[in-house]
Amino acid sequence: QVELVESGGGLVQAGGSLRLSCAASGRTFSRYAMGWFRQAPGKEREFVACISWPAASTYYADSVKGRFTISRDNAKNTVYLQMSSLKPEDTAVYYCAADKAPYRLSVRTSEYDYWGQGTQVTVSA
Repeated sequence: QVELVESGGGLVQAGGSLRLSCAASGRTFSRYAMGWFRQAPGKEREFVACISWPAASTYYADSVKGRFTISRDNAKNTVYLQMSSLKPEDTAVYYCAADKAPYRLSVRTSEYDYWGQGTQVTVSA
């Protein structure tokens, strides 16, 4: 079992930055691929970014490419999402997730085994 706890969300003006963190506890964090997803009101949960283990390959949704950066610190059992040049359409609840397949870079919610409770990000115009 892996427990994931997100933090770092908040209210920011368009063009601003935020860094989300996802702290993991439980089984060996470093052997999981990790992903970030988001869900806006009335919309389905969508893929944002993911990172594999251990080589830390990454993959991004087109909508965030060049603005968001995913990274991980296996010694701290934490994955990060650095968000820059934020837009109002980035407003959503952001979730981190863990995939038991460490080398997979998946965009599918169904392929992630553990989820955090989410953190709200609101970008004002």
